[in-house]
Amino acid sequence: MPSQTLPISSSSSSTEMMFKPFIYDDPPTTTLLLDEDHSVKPLLSRASSFNGAVTPNGESTGLYQNRRRRSNSENCLSAASPDDDTNGNGHQTIGQEVSHAAAETFLLTRLFLKLLSYLGVGYRWITRFLALGCYAFLLMPGFIQVGYYYFFSPHVRRSIVYGDQPRNRLDLYLPKNSNGGPKPVVAFVTGGAWIIGYKAWGSLLGQQLSERDIIVACIDYRNFPQGSISDMVKDASSGISFICNHIAEYGGDPDRIYLMGQSAGAHIAACALVDQVVKESGEGDSVSWSSSQINAYFGLSGGYNLLSLVDHFHSRGLYRSIFLSIMEGEESLKQFSPELVVQDPNLKHIVARLPPIILFHGTADYSIPSDASKCFAETLQRLGGKAEVILYEGKTHTDLFLQDPMRGGKDEMFEDIVSVVMGDNQEVIGKSVDRRRLVPEFMLKLAHWVSPF
Repeated sequence: MPSQTLPISSSSSSTEMMFKPFIYDDPPTTTLLLDEDHSVKPLLSRASSFNGAVTPNGESTGLYQNRRRRSNSENCLSAASPDDDTNGNGHQTIGQEVSHAAAETFLLTRLFLKLLSYLGVGYRWITRFLALGCYAFLLMPGFIQVGYYYFFSPHVRRSIVYGDQPRNRLDLYLPKNSNGGPKPVVAFVTGGAWIIGYKAWGSLLGQQLSERDIIVACIDYRNFPQGSISDMVKDASSGISFICNHIAEYGGDPDRIYLMGQSAGAHIAACALVDQVVKESGEGDSVSWSSSQINAYFGLSGGYNLLSLVDHFHSRGLYRSIFLSIMEGEESLKQFSPELVVQDPNLKHIVARLPPIILFHGTADYSIPSDASKCFAETLQRLGGKAEVILYEGKTHTDLFLQDPMRGGKDEMFEDIVSVVMGDNQEVIGKSVDRRRLVPEFMLKLAHWVSPF
């Protein structure tokens, strides 16, 4: 179904706030904190556009202009160096894979049991877990095929260590074609309600984009209750830093990196990007990567103003007390709301340093309403940033990310992403990839109906 473009109206509201990093050295406990008109060429030809980003001298910037460029890496995919915990071919041994899988299974089981102590056992959560089980069962044919690719494809590099914290690992999806010089890169932060995120959730996206000559790096991060929001943002930033500084070793172009997140991952990635720009503006600590290396940010079904979403999440089963524990208290909601951070009178200048922001959202998304993306784009536009929203009529929270790709054929949102990433390569954009169907249509429709998201 074709997507629609969205006209954005201006708003004059401004939120004053402090942007202070919170560092939690210890794992979170069960204690809850309950305190308190310039038109520009659109990035995608059929999408609405907003005010262009403004440089200090007042000139507009384009999507691919005024970017810091470094010389292309001489490394190619075949020159990727193996990690310390891999064999000579750059892949983990079977024993290492089994050991790592067992350790992560134990960790996830322990965290799940701890999570249940937060949630309690109530009618709402019982019905959601049952719906989740039915949803997963209906999509199981697709999950099995994607899982086989994930574990057995020679083009997937799993669990590359990027930091010293638990779950500081990422997966790389490498194109089959190692020719043609360094490849563009999409750094992806998966969703999961800040609770069940995992790097393997991005394997379908990684498989799709790697088929179009794009490297995908799926970043894992600590979830609640293993970590709180500041830990998640810190982990995501560390993963982005690793990609910016080491992707050339795997055949990637460090000057063609795109940041993407889905659902909670879109929020975490946006927080990491805004935090990075604040630091580069002299308002924070030293930096290990540059926002100028990020050519664009893709936000899929994300939420960017937590103050406006906390009650909605409560009504959907992510209870206020739990959500505030994840976000380190009510007083931290502004700090971790990118839409509010950029409106701080002391930080408004950072908007000009942000890369182009492209937000994708389904109009039938009940987990995070599409208004969340519309309001964020409106705020950036009003402050002089370059942003746009692509709406997909009738699509839910999971349609764009799971059901549509499993349907096979041409994926509209996927093509929108490729057209931005490969904007200067018409051969790749025009390349027709007729992907095979992974799940029968009737099962996809049933999954759409029973989805708890």
